[in-house]
Amino acid sequence: MTRVVVVGDLMTDAVARARYALARASDTPAIVTMHGGGSGANISSWLAVEGAEVAFIGRRGADITGRNRDMELMGYGVDARLVMDPERPTGTCVVLVTHKGERTMLSDPGANAALSPEDLPRDLFTQGAHLHLSGYTLINEGSRDAGLAALDMARRVGMSISVDCASSAPLERTGAEPFLEWTNGAKLLFANIDQAKVLTGRDEAEAAAKVLTAWFPQVVIKMTAEGALWFSNGRPDPVRVAADPVDKIVDGTGAGDAFCAGFLPAWLEGKPPAEALSSGNRLAAKAIMHLGARPPF
Repeated sequence: MTRVVVVGDLMTDAVARARYALARASDTPAIVTMHGGGSGANISSWLAVEGAEVAFIGRRGADITGRNRDMELMGYGVDARLVMDPERPTGTCVVLVTHKGERTMLSDPGANAALSPEDLPRDLFTQGAHLHLSGYTLINEGSRDAGLAALDMARRVGMSISVDCASSAPLERTGAEPFLEWTNGAKLLFANIDQAKVLTGRDEAEAAAKVLTAWFPQVVIKMTAEGALWFSNGRPDPVRVAADPVDKIVDGTGAGDAFCAGFLPAWLEGKPPAEALSSGNRLAAKAIMHLGARPPF
C-alpha cells in the first residue's frame, strides 16, 4: 500500500452548536465540545483508521493542548512528525454552528503559521510515496515556504501529489492565480463548489472542473449533499456519484477531510473513479453522523 505523507495544519476545534437562532448581543443556548481538528490532521487520522500507512508533518505548541493532539494522532496510528514551537500555542478554531447547521469558523493558526522547510523530515520524501498537501499551508503566509518546499521535494523524488483547497474565503484573499501557480504539477486537486468558483469563476461544478483540468490532470469536486464528481483532462465527461444517505446530521465539521481520506487510498490503488468517489462519500457520511472532526474510537 502506498504510504501517504500529509503536510498540513493541526488544530483544536471548539465547536459551539446553537440550539436556537442566534440572539445577537445576547445569550443563545448551545452544546459546546472540544475536538482535535485541522484539515491535515483530520485527513491523517481518517487515513490511519482506514488502514493506510500515513505520516503527518505539522507544528504544535509546547502546551497541554498540543501534547493531547500529538497523543491523539499516535493513538489513531498516525506517524506524527510534529515540531514543538516554544513560542506559539497550538492552533485553535472556533466553529459556530447555527440551529440550521450552517458553520462559521474563526481560526487562530498558532504554531501552524511557523511551519518551515526545516521542519520537513527528508526521510519521508521517497519515490513511491504520495504527498497530500493541505491548502492552508500555502494560504498562510507564515507556512507557505514549507508548503512550497514540500511540493518541490515531492516532485524531485517522483512522488505523486494531491492538494486540497482548504477554505473559500482565505483562498479568495490569497488569489486564484498564485494558488494555481504554487500547486502546478500536482496530479490531483480536491475542491468544494465554493472553492472551485474562487479558482475559476464558474458556478457549476462540471464547468469549474473542466477549467481546472488545464492545471491539474485530475480534479475532484465535493458537492456535499449532491455527492462528488471526478473529472480528467483525458475524458469528455465527468464521473458523478451521489452522496451516501445520512440518518442524522450531528456535525459536518471535517466531513470534507474525511471524504479526501476515503478517496485517496482507492485512487492510489488505481481503482475506478466511481469506486474512489463512493469510498469518499462513505467516510464523509460517517463523519457527519458523529460529533467531531476526527474518527470515533
